[in-house]
Amino acid sequence: MNFKSPQINLYVDNIEKSKGFYQKLGFTQTFVAEIDGKPVHYELILDGFKLGIATKKSTKEIHGLNPGKNMGCEIVVWTEDTDSAIQYLIANGATMLSNPHNFLNDLRSGLGTRP
Repeated sequence: MNFKSPQINLYVDNIEKSKGFYQKLGFTQTFVAEIDGKPVHYELILDGFKLGIATKKSTKEIHGLNPGKNMGCEIVVWTEDTDSAIQYLIANGATMLSNPHNFLNDLRSGLGTRP
């Protein structure tokens, strides 16, 4: 058995707002699934990484899942200027969970949530 083409799917309240946020990071839409003419799932790609976003409502109706507010996942994006990147994310709707900080001798990080 071979597994291929990994991606992460996020369950969101506002799919259009979330899609717009990731497009501002450079993600490009590659797929959309619609029900009754309304998007319920998008797939986006950035530098070979595929991200799926689906409405919580469709996830419950189609798959029987009941996603909560925070499903406990993380998406990492690398940048040369963490502090500027964090300011950009905040300006585009992210909420910070952890202020920028240094760790592992030469890495800088900050954690936030998507809109």
